[in-house]
Amino acid sequence: MLFRRRPWTRKFADAFRGLSRAVRSQSSFLVHILVAAAVVGVAAVLRVSPVEWCLLVGAIAAVVAAEVFNSAVEALARAFGPSRNPRIRDALDMASAAVLVAACGAVVVGCIVFGPRLLALVGG
Repeated sequence: MLFRRRPWTRKFADAFRGLSRAVRSQSSFLVHILVAAAVVGVAAVLRVSPVEWCLLVGAIAAVVAAEVFNSAVEALARAFGPSRNPRIRDALDMASAAVLVAACGAVVVGCIVFGPRLLALVGG
């Protein structure tokens, strides 16, 4: 089977459709977006350095990317129907674990970047 080459505009359109699908199909995206907005707000108020901005944005992107991958795995699992296959369950659990790992890493980055500043604000 021959595959036609897609133009870049189509590739980007497909990627944005996938992101939109993931956001609309997962209620946990709302939590991630709210936390990301709070992080950006705190970073702006605390005037973090450009390197710290890069770390924070990277952590946010890692969590969102992990959530998109998790959503993709869930969509594939649903395509196989409601059967209780232990391998599908394992794949779903591992995809969820990826989100957990990314979120924990993001919390660590946030503590490293914000911790000293917040301690200084409260007199610590």
